[in-house]
Amino acid sequence: MSDGAGSKGRAGKGSRASSGAGRAGTAPKGAAARADAAAGAAAATEPTAQPEVQPATAASASPPTAEAFAERLLASTLGAVEILSVYLGDRLGWYQALAQADTLTAEELAGVTDTHERYAREWLEQQAAVGILELVRPAAGPDGDGAPAAFRLSPAHAEVLTDERSLAFLAPLARFFGAIGPKLPRLLEAYRHGGGVSWAELGDDAREAQSAGNRPWFERQLGPALASVPAVHDVLSRPGARILDVGCGMGWSTISLARAYPDARLVGVDVDAPSITAARANARAEGVEERIEFRAADAAELAGSEPFDAAFAFECLHDMPRPVEVLSAVRGAVRIDGAVVVMDEAVADELAAPADQVDRLMYGYSLFVCLPDSMSSPPSAATGTVMRPATLRRYAQQAGFADVEVLPIEDFAFFRFYRLLT
Repeated sequence: MSDGAGSKGRAGKGSRASSGAGRAGTAPKGAAARADAAAGAAAATEPTAQPEVQPATAASASPPTAEAFAERLLASTLGAVEILSVYLGDRLGWYQALAQADTLTAEELAGVTDTHERYAREWLEQQAAVGILELVRPAAGPDGDGAPAAFRLSPAHAEVLTDERSLAFLAPLARFFGAIGPKLPRLLEAYRHGGGVSWAELGDDAREAQSAGNRPWFERQLGPALASVPAVHDVLSRPGARILDVGCGMGWSTISLARAYPDARLVGVDVDAPSITAARANARAEGVEERIEFRAADAAELAGSEPFDAAFAFECLHDMPRPVEVLSAVRGAVRIDGAVVVMDEAVADELAAPADQVDRLMYGYSLFVCLPDSMSSPPSAATGTVMRPATLRRYAQQAGFADVEVLPIEDFAFFRFYRLLT
């Protein structure tokens, strides 16, 4: 990573806030929609679900029991096993193979994916046991020595696990756990002595999880979302508008902006060189490379650039070790009559215990990914994933902005859009 103030290589993590816009004691609509999609998929698979944690009230509070908490941890363990099994199916191409076939046996699955039949059989049985796959035909014979068992992936589950353009696509969540696992010893060291684990160290599993998870939201929702806010849409619609995408990652946010605003020219900046290489390839594949320049650079290097009409930071500001420096550089690079928009996690205004699903998920990302990444490049603000609206407002004002307003964009995954005012 650069020693400056840039963000890590996130695909504008779509890879997911007013003082509570879209939130009245619950998750905002977009976050709820994605959480509901995940919950619906989970319900359809009949996994062992973790008990819902509800905030205690004076009327409902009762002393916790060891048995209840043990049940919760057991349910969490079963859920963790399922996530890791999804990682195997995703990375080995097993879900894709099942989605393209009616039914498959272990031998057939291993054959079409060039994997080992015994492992394939164990995985297929486990997936059927937890309800992700359907057991179409049990193995024949007392010892399974007759016709082999056959398995099917239903269309609904295939959408969640294999359809990269669907808003319900959640397989990338498992890739984050694949990235975290090998780094647990490093995380323990950082937790004891300080420092962190950088985005670059987490590697391709993390990069691709971020990119794949956010891509459908950017492709399908970003253009309409911005068009619904005239103050931003009008700036982006200027003839020959120049648009900056800070922390662009693998480029799907930049590419989606280019498609939504065909007269604009765009610059995507990220400190993670492998992400920029992927972004350039993605832009070529999507036919917009002539209007997008991707730079492997620190945001602090914006000084002296030709002025931009608008700048975006999609789900990356909380990762930056020096967010005030980045925002200050962005403010200096954007015209006085331009627009600066930050999209970040739609967390609650303040800590609640127990918290809702959005905050619980974001604290999970913060423990293992975002906070260690930020702290890997000292000196660091060490923001963490759970960047409250008041924290962003403080950073913006320290960078010279007058204030922050929450844009009326809802139903956009786990995210909240802010406009920084000059």
